[in-house]
Amino acid sequence: MNIILEYINNDVKPLKSNQTINEAHELFMDFTYTHFPILENNIYIGCLNREDAETLNPEVKIESNKINLERFFAKNTMSWLDIQELFARNQTNIMPVLDEKNNYMGYFEMEDIIRIFNETPFLKEEGGIIVVKKKQDDFSMSQITQIVESNNAKLLGLFISKIENNEIEITLKTSLGGLNDIIQTFRRFDYNIISQHQEDSYIENLKERSDYLDKYLNI
Repeated sequence: MNIILEYINNDVKPLKSNQTINEAHELFMDFTYTHFPILENNIYIGCLNREDAETLNPEVKIESNKINLERFFAKNTMSWLDIQELFARNQTNIMPVLDEKNNYMGYFEMEDIIRIFNETPFLKEEGGIIVVKKKQDDFSMSQITQIVESNNAKLLGLFISKIENNEIEITLKTSLGGLNDIIQTFRRFDYNIISQHQEDSYIENLKERSDYLDKYLNI
């Protein structure tokens, strides 16, 4: 069983298309959701956006404004990472869930999906965070793994945190130990180290040389 299904919520019932915008307003006042799922004849037809609802005539029915509904949803077979991407792409904190036959099952809350991420080894296990940058054409996942493991450490996870001007920024987490050796190996492979580390002997050496130069010039 997909563990993500344990987080399907039905505490708040979806709105029906024959309800009024004013009824939607009342729900938005009671909850902090950015959207509410809308059903028509028990079929999910989209989500009403809080901001859109504020601009619509409160007396009309939701079905009169179907064009304003946002039609995003998650399937019950998706992984939590795919669902997290849907939250970000649609700028929402609630995600309707449909089964294999497109029946409405309930909804996910963004906080629950983030909680799953917080339980992954990437965040839960102790380790060192390194942020590196390199030209996108020269970037290699396998090379990053090799650099970490060649220094007797384990890669606990990584993700692409930024892409700009053909440069890619990667945030990675390694097991404890040998962080300085990993950092120096990344530099030998022409990776730019974005994060700052007390264990970084290269930076420490530069600082010592700078301090020495300052003293020399002040003699």
